[in-house]
Amino acid sequence: MTDFETITVPARLCGYPGVAFGGYVAGVLAARAAAPTVRVDFRRPVPTGSPVRLAATAGGGVELTDGTALLAAAVPAEPPAEAPPAPSWDQASAAADAFRAAPPDGGVDCFGCGLDRTPDTGLRLHCGRVPGTGLVGAAWTPGPDLADADGLLPPELVWGALDCPGNAAGRLLDDRKAGAVTAALTARLLRPVPVGGGGLVSYAWLLGSEGRKYRVGTALATADGELCALGEALWVEPRG
Repeated sequence: MTDFETITVPARLCGYPGVAFGGYVAGVLAARAAAPTVRVDFRRPVPTGSPVRLAATAGGGVELTDGTALLAAAVPAEPPAEAPPAPSWDQASAAADAFRAAPPDGGVDCFGCGLDRTPDTGLRLHCGRVPGTGLVGAAWTPGPDLADADGLLPPELVWGALDCPGNAAGRLLDDRKAGAVTAALTARLLRPVPVGGGGLVSYAWLLGSEGRKYRVGTALATADGELCALGEALWVEPRG
């Protein structure tokens, strides 16, 4: 019998209602995969509040199931493409303010980008368009309650910071509809991210677009522009 670990994603860590925040789930799987760069593919929505099973797979991968159906799978991957320079703190702050002033329709109480979240209850990745660039970005400062015992942003939340900016890139740079989901997220964490050590800039850019699918690059940097994490994601719009 295959050994497995049982986890339950708390309800507060949601993306869409009742659905676990994809970046968090990807980070949980990636922490158990045997590689510095990991790709996580989502097959079905991962529920909040219900136990699911994590099990190792051949080649250093990990899979998440509900006991019968495959929900997500993580495998070692090649590093994402190089990131463009991060927006400045002032640019990212202005972009986030503009997003909050006139958010696109279809917003939900997402742990990553929900407008009603506080710095201690969500990531507040309110990515707006950065004028004069092909980027969306947000300046943000994680609340102290998000830190782990060492005062760092947990790896699964660093992965989380690479998720919602991709949705914003689709909405604001490619005129995509509300309701798109993360189909795959690849990431490499480059350095520990202290909580309380200064602000952070999360940003994204388009890599390609076809039909209901679009690809984005995403990155997390310090306020001074030093990269902390780099990602690439595939997003899929709802049908109809």
